[in-house]
Amino acid sequence: MRINPTPNFTAIVTGHGNIKTYLHKFKIIENPTCPCNKEDQTVDHTIYSCKLHEQERDRMKASIIKPEHWPVSKHKLVQKYYNNFKQFTDNIVLNKE
Repeated sequence: MRINPTPNFTAIVTGHGNIKTYLHKFKIIENPTCPCNKEDQTVDHTIYSCKLHEQERDRMKASIIKPEHWPVSKHKLVQKYYNNFKQFTDNIVLNKE
């Protein structure tokens, strides 16, 4: 499998980068709340529950849910479902307010 990371993919996998809780930790931004205004923007929130990414998440889930039960661990998303997960991360917009 060839891995071609993008900035969003890297931020989601590592938790470093353009994720509000990470930026807030280093006092780069004042507020870690996700643009959806439901909770802090963490990696887990972005992948599993943010309403702003619901359509992209549903596309990813549709290709995963047949062989697996949702939610799938982040490790499995990267290892087993890399193409689906990368498409999800490439299609979402982080921190657009």
